[in-house]
Amino acid sequence: MALYRMLRPLLFSIDAEHSHALALKVLKAFGAWPGAARPAPGRPRTLMGVRFPNAVGLAAGLDKDGVAALGLARLGFGHIELGTVTPRPQPGNPQPRLFRLPEAGALINRMGFNNAGAAALAERLAALKRAGRMAHTPIGVNIGKSKATPLAKAAEDYLACMEALHPWADYLTVNLSSPNTLGLRTLQYGDALDALLGALKELQARLASRRGRYVPFCLKVAPDLEDDALGAVAEAVLHFEVDGVVAGNATTARPLPAGLKHRDEAGGLSGVPLAPTARRTVAELRQCLGPERPIIGCGGILSLDDAQGMLNAGADMVQIYTGLVYRGPSLLRTIAALERSD
Repeated sequence: MALYRMLRPLLFSIDAEHSHALALKVLKAFGAWPGAARPAPGRPRTLMGVRFPNAVGLAAGLDKDGVAALGLARLGFGHIELGTVTPRPQPGNPQPRLFRLPEAGALINRMGFNNAGAAALAERLAALKRAGRMAHTPIGVNIGKSKATPLAKAAEDYLACMEALHPWADYLTVNLSSPNTLGLRTLQYGDALDALLGALKELQARLASRRGRYVPFCLKVAPDLEDDALGAVAEAVLHFEVDGVVAGNATTARPLPAGLKHRDEAGGLSGVPLAPTARRTVAELRQCLGPERPIIGCGGILSLDDAQGMLNAGADMVQIYTGLVYRGPSLLRTIAALERSD
């Protein structure tokens, strides 16, 4: 879009987190314009019982609190995933915590789930639903564990978020894969994963019975898992009948040239260098899960070819974030139109 081409030099002239905040303000203002959000033309599909109007969604992390949800939807996304949100507000990690690596088409972040809490997001989503201006754009909410919550009680945080956001989300994503909350990724393994998924499925069923509305949930997994670990996650997904998988998240690896500015900052790496690992993760999960279980591919999508590669690896849809930062909204419309030209 022409507006982004004009804004990008300004956004890239200031540090990454202030740029992020400014972009959200612009998108919030865009959402305040009259009229409803209309997804970009694409091939609709129904996954997890939810109708998605095109194959391109917004990945979690860009708008944690839903402040610019309507503006983002008006860019044309086939769905937007808000969050990560935790049960209680938390400030996240100390700044600076977000870094651009433009030579590599990448970002490194160690944000640490900075957000205003599940109740604040639920209130904002309730207002959006009442307004009816996002009726054609599914809303996902990515939920996580508070930093202060011991790992032994992590399930309590996920359950609290599920209950608070159930009335307003079209689907939920259980984030066990952020590298920026100490110990979080250990919940992807063995008994801890089984206990959490069992508790979430039980609450999901109770809420569906009580409120007359089934809200599917996905499991968001790390791209750094070895094949054996991915296979074990897939087994748990099938055993507990988890509705879908988001694969994946930022990586702790550093497939970057030595000496690159910000290369050795702590946090998760996203963007172009993540693409091969992200596709491998999706391909391995597809092989383990079979053809029916929905997979949303996320990571390293900055071009039409990247999106096609992710779909070829086995994803049913894709999500973008770093690609939006570097390429702007035209990227999502290009990808959304991909299947219309088949």
